[in-house]
Amino acid sequence: MSLVAIDIAYLARVLQDILAIPSPTGYTDEIARHVCEELEQLGIEYELTRRGAIRARMKGHSPKAARAFVAHVDTLGAQVKFLKDNGRLELVPIGHWSSRFAEGARVTVFSEKGAYRGTILPLKASGHTFNDEVDTLPVSWRTVELRIDAYAKSAEDVKKLGIDIGDIVAVDPQPEFLDNGFIVSRHLDDKAGVAVMLATLKALIASGETPMVDIYWLFTIAEETGHGATSILPPDVASLVAIDNGTSAPGQASEEFGVTIAMADQTGPFDYHLSRKLAQLCRDHEIKHQKDVFRYYRSDAAAAVEAGADVRTALITFGIDASHGYERIHMHALRSLAELAAAYALSPLAITRDTRNFSGLKGFTHQQVEEAEQTLAPEVEEPEPEAEE
Repeated sequence: MSLVAIDIAYLARVLQDILAIPSPTGYTDEIARHVCEELEQLGIEYELTRRGAIRARMKGHSPKAARAFVAHVDTLGAQVKFLKDNGRLELVPIGHWSSRFAEGARVTVFSEKGAYRGTILPLKASGHTFNDEVDTLPVSWRTVELRIDAYAKSAEDVKKLGIDIGDIVAVDPQPEFLDNGFIVSRHLDDKAGVAVMLATLKALIASGETPMVDIYWLFTIAEETGHGATSILPPDVASLVAIDNGTSAPGQASEEFGVTIAMADQTGPFDYHLSRKLAQLCRDHEIKHQKDVFRYYRSDAAAAVEAGADVRTALITFGIDASHGYERIHMHALRSLAELAAAYALSPLAITRDTRNFSGLKGFTHQQVEEAEQTLAPEVEEPEPEAEE
């Protein structure tokens, strides 16, 4: 089976569109609406949970041992913690990210009366006033504040604007799509994964192929705060593949090109058989790939397993530089991910026992236990001792 063709222009357009929609965890209604509208245009049936997580289905030849892909539409952000006497706002982060990457960010704060623009600044932001103290200020969320672009000289002024404690703050993505394929933006985690899923869906529809089993496409709304795919997973799903970012950094094998298959994250190893099947599909279709292990990372798949779902899980990623900061990826990785996801969706069902939640030992899987054959090193002849004079 040859690889399906991925519409790169569509992938890029979808990514640009969803990057433009603010969606910190807890503020995802509009992006959920947008993704649903995109699914409607593709002709894919979907359903929406109370809070806005999305479950779409592509029908296969059988509903049993269904497969699922998952990516999250929510991003990092901040929330108003306190209205300060100087008219500025103290913040707390939404998700886990450093205030180092918040300093200087242009943002929107969403109040009940409407949205306001502003900038996150260090407490000592003027070099002309504080001189070297600007450089010695500690990095923490307690040492930054939000300056609102409206008249606000006191906490009372802020209240008059309608801004209150708990209001959501969205950070501008500032995306750049370069001609050489690099994409630089905040919130590529995981809006790039969402774009990959939609591009994969489009490619599968265009191919006219019907998968062996039903394929579910899950879009979650609270991954950055640890919830992930906890309540949206259908009971017939036997395998769940998360599509997210892989951290390309010193000590990591992730790359900004090709697919990075995560073999484990901080919650433990991913499924032995599913991860190796994905790697084999890469080899079969000559998709550039590498494997990695992440120490400080969790995904939608981890949340599903922790919630008690008995599913095989895997994580396939696009290499991202400066994750949760000023992120950079490459279109080569996104295309490669879409190609792998489509190949997996159309691949035969290898473990037929997975059609049942419970069964006997018959058909249960094996793992490698035999010792590997070793090639002996060639014998090296000892040099003749030199004759004594």
